[in-house]
Amino acid sequence: MQRQAFYAMSPMPHFLLIDISNSMTKIAPSGVDEINADPLLIPTADITVKILEELPWVPRDGSSSVVLSSVVPEKSKVVTAAFGEDCVLKVSSAIELGIGIDYPTPETIGADWLANAVATASYYGAPAVVVDFGTAVTFDILSASSAYVGGVIAPGLSAMTDYMFDHTALLPRIDLKEPISVIGKSTEEAMQVGAVLGYRGLVKDILVAIVNELGCDAPPIIATGGYAKLIASGIPAIQIVHDNLTLEGLRIIGKLNMLK
Repeated sequence: MQRQAFYAMSPMPHFLLIDISNSMTKIAPSGVDEINADPLLIPTADITVKILEELPWVPRDGSSSVVLSSVVPEKSKVVTAAFGEDCVLKVSSAIELGIGIDYPTPETIGADWLANAVATASYYGAPAVVVDFGTAVTFDILSASSAYVGGVIAPGLSAMTDYMFDHTALLPRIDLKEPISVIGKSTEEAMQVGAVLGYRGLVKDILVAIVNELGCDAPPIIATGGYAKLIASGIPAIQIVHDNLTLEGLRIIGKLNMLK
C-alpha cells in the first residue's frame, strides 16, 4: 500500500533517477527542474529487473530516460537489462557534468562522487566539501574553480559497529543514536558513545585537514547520506544537511546531457 501511494503521487517523469549504493538504492521520478517525489528506498540486494519493470510511473514510449549512479556493477547491468542500454545515462567523467575535473585518473572517480560534486556546485558554489555518510564515509572536494580535485574514503559508521558485533563474543549489535551521556552506563551505551562521538572526531579531523589544504576560510561543508543528521548535529563546521544531494546531481546531469 505504501508503494502504491508513492506511485500515485508521482507524475510521469522526464528522468528516472537511480542511485545504487552498496547497501541501499534510491529511485525517484524527476522533472527537468525538480525531483517529483520523495525517493523510493530499496535494499540494493533486492534490485531486480522485475522490480524495476514494475515501476508504473516510467513511460515506455521513449519520453523518459534513466540517469544512473552505481557503485555496484552487477546492479548496473540489471538497470540496463530493464530499460535498455540506449535509455540509460551512466554518470562518469566522460559525459557533460558542468564542473571541471582536476584528477589524474578521472575515469576512476565514482559516479556518486561526481553527482555529489555537481549538485554541490549548483546549489552551494565552490570551493566546497561534501561528506557522504554511506556504507563508507566519503569526502568529495571541489576547488575554487569548481573542479573536482579528489576525495577521502573512510569506513562507514555502521560498518565499524557491525565489525565489533561480528568479531567479538559479547558485544551486541546496537542502534546508532545520540548518546545520553559521555560515560556509558551499559555495554550498549558505551558502544554508542564510542561510535557516535568517536566517529565525529574522525570526521572533524579529516575536515580540518581538507580545509587547511584547500587554503580557504570556511568553505561550505555539506552532509548527505544515512547518518548525516546524526553525525553532523555535533560538528559545527557542517551547517548543511541535504538528504537528496546525489539525486539532485543526477537530475542536473540528466538535464545537461539529455536536453541539448
